[in-house]
Parts: sequence; structure tokens; C-alpha cells
Amino acid sequence: MSEKSKINRRQFIQRSALGSAAMGMALGESHGEAPEVPARVPASDKVTVGMIGVGARAQELMQAIMTLPGTEIVGVCDAYKGRTDRAVARTKGRAKVYKDYKEILADKSIDTVVIATPDHWHATMAIDAVRAGKDVYVEKPMTYAVEEGNNIIAEVKKAGRILQVGSQGMSSRTQQKAREIIASGKLGQVTMVRAFYNRNTAGGAWIYPIPPDASPQTVNWEMFLGPAPKRSVDYARFFRWRCYRDYSGGIATDLFVHLVTSIHFMMNAKMPANFVAMGQLYRWKESRDVPDTVNAILEYPEGFTANLSSTFNNQLSSEGGFQILGTKGSLVLGNGLSFHPEIVSEDNRWIVESWPETLEEAYYKDPKVRSEELPNTREPEVLAGEEQFREIGFDATIMRQDAEAAFAGRPCRSPQRCMRAPHQPVDTRKEDGELGRRERDCQSLKQMACENSLQTGRECR
Repeated sequence: MSEKSKINRRQFIQRSALGSAAMGMALGESHGEAPEVPARVPASDKVTVGMIGVGARAQELMQAIMTLPGTEIVGVCDAYKGRTDRAVARTKGRAKVYKDYKEILADKSIDTVVIATPDHWHATMAIDAVRAGKDVYVEKPMTYAVEEGNNIIAEVKKAGRILQVGSQGMSSRTQQKAREIIASGKLGQVTMVRAFYNRNTAGGAWIYPIPPDASPQTVNWEMFLGPAPKRSVDYARFFRWRCYRDYSGGIATDLFVHLVTSIHFMMNAKMPANFVAMGQLYRWKESRDVPDTVNAILEYPEGFTANLSSTFNNQLSSEGGFQILGTKGSLVLGNGLSFHPEIVSEDNRWIVESWPETLEEAYYKDPKVRSEELPNTREPEVLAGEEQFREIGFDATIMRQDAEAAFAGRPCRSPQRCMRAPHQPVDTRKEDGELGRRERDCQSLKQMACENSLQTGRECR
């Protein structure tokens, strides 16, 4: 949205410098384009920015901020000298290095700060910043511990400042379009959302390379620790902090926060009423004390369930995405946005064949019955992007079954069994009849599965 009129300093901070448009540009992931940034503003409205923490993510944010009109990054601070050197170079030498973040907060010439430090520092720094009269953009998650959130909110209100939490996915046009489609009712009744974040590399699992110049001369270990438990110097912990509970919640707070925030935005939801989660460390055991595989089920009072999953041990099709499942169709978000109409046909032949023949004949003479048995065969509608996930139609049913079975202590159904006999009961024969899963649908599913197998190099069964 282009803005030609003059905007004052406060409006600019709210709408651009720390706004979701700016940070959405820095995502570097395929969640769609961010909205356009505002037009150039007068010099008198220039916003000065101090960067607290200038690691890899913060330097992406710096690049985005520097493209915005009327902004200037004037200060940087980090516990590793190599990062501050690189950050100053990005500003062509204009930014000043501060040894302590409190020096940035004490500088009256700085309007606003970006906090992109390890999670365990977020609450302390954000509260200190608003008390110092700064507006704040803090990277997700807002806090390391839940109870810290209430403290931040209270301090922001008391100080009358602006604080925004970085969650750039919902700034993308793709998710904004998805929100509009869901609200329009095009999907029918949405009762399930599936979201995932999967990786299968050391870097994806946060085992980042450690710079060879790491030493007591370049790394301020005590500054890094801050409120965390005291430990001896450990550069693996310093540069790979997401792998350790002292500084991060791992997948739940680093990746699930993206998924949950986006689900809340697209579904216009607030807070789950119930949830259950399970995580385990299966593979990267020598490099962390947080799980490398996590699954969670969230139940919302708005009338849907969200299934979240993440693993660092496989990356099928895409790193992350969403499936929003409605009674009339589904939205798939990943490397784009596509709408998939439901393929539904009612075939109750196996039921009515047990009736007296005269009643069976009368049943099939009913025009309504004949029309309901005609399947919907429309092709998926591509709404944004060029790539879509290739999914098999029975996955949602199996996932729901397995969730219910796990809670009830029953064995889970496998996809292979569903493929062999999709007309068998899901939970009851009555429910199966309502789902209309018969041989005609079975052949369609088998064909989809076969095509998917051939594309991935697996044997088609």
C-alpha cells in the first residue's frame, strides 16, 4: 500500500520501521511477498534504530530496515565482536558499537531498538527498553518463559510505548490471502489445520559453524549468559544456543511459534482450550538437550483442531507449510497458495444391498441419491506461487484416527491399511458411510499415491 502523504515519527515506527512489512521482507522463506513499504518520508521524521544482538537473523533484519525510507541504524551491540564488525560494515561504518545494551538504551538520540538476542534475554531487555522510553521490535518468541509475557505487557502499557513481536509469516500476502478466503466461507466448515516445519541438515538442526576466531578476546561469555545459569565458557552453547534449554525452548519456541501465530492469524483464533504435546531427542544427541522431534495437538474453542509437527530428521517435499481442511475444500500453503475442492461422492451400495430388493430399487430411483453419488472432479485452483504440496487424500483421516487412538490407548491405523481397504470403517460403519469412502474413491487415491511414489523414486504398490 503506497503512501504519498507525510507521516510523523510515531506513525512511521508503527507502520514501517518496526512494522511487519519490514520484517516480513527479511524472512527469506517462501511464505509469499511482504506488502509494499511506505514512500520516502521527510528527514525530520527519520527514525534512528539501535540493534541489540546482531547475529544471522538480526543482520537479515538490518538489510530490510536499511531499505526503508527515513530510517538509520545508528548503534549495534553483541557479545561477539565478529558480529558487530560485520554489522558496522553493513552500515558503511555509520553505526556505533556499544559494549553493553544498556548504553544503547541510555542514548537519547536512539528512538527504537530491535532485540534479536537469544531468547533468555528477551524479557529483561524489552522491559529495560520501554522503561528507557524506547519503542521495541523483539524477535520471536517474545519471552523465554510464559510468565515473563505478563510482565512485559504491564511494562509496555505503563510506559506507553510500542512493542511488536517478530513473526513475519503473517505479514506475507499469501497468509493474508488465506485469511480472506477462510473468512469468506469458501472452505466450508474448517475443523482441522495441519502445520509442519521439517529439516534434515546440521544447519537446519542449529548446529552452526563456530567462527575460528572465537576466544575470550572476541566473545563476552558473561554478557551472553546474563540471567541464564552460570557455566564455564562453551562456544558451542554460545553459537548454537537454540540447542540448549538454558537459552531456548527448542522447536516449540523457535519453530512452533511461527506455526501457531500464523494459524491464529489465518483462522482468526485466540487461544487453544486444550493441548497435548510430545517430544524426543532421537538423532542429534551429542549436540543438544532439546528434542529434535516434536508433535502437538491443539484444540480451539472456535471449533477446530491444529496438528503441529516438526522433525530435524527428514524434509519431505518442503521445509514447512500448512493445510487448512474444510468441508468444501482445503488450502495448502508452502511454496505458494492453492485451493483444493473436496472430492466427495456418496456411495452407500454396500449398505442398501442388505435391504429388500424393492427398497434398494426405490432408493436408487431417488434423484437426490443419484446426484450425491456424482463425484466432484474439479482441479486444484492455484491462488499464489508455483509449487504446491502433493498430498494423499486419506492423510487427514489417518492423522485424526491416530490422535484419537493414542488418547484411548488403541493401536494406530497405518496408511498402508487405509490404502488396501479405504471402505472399511474409520471409527464406525456409520461414519464411513457419511465419508463415502468406496471403491471409486479408492482407485483415485491409489492412482494419486502411485504418481507420488514414481515422482519420489519409490516403488508403486
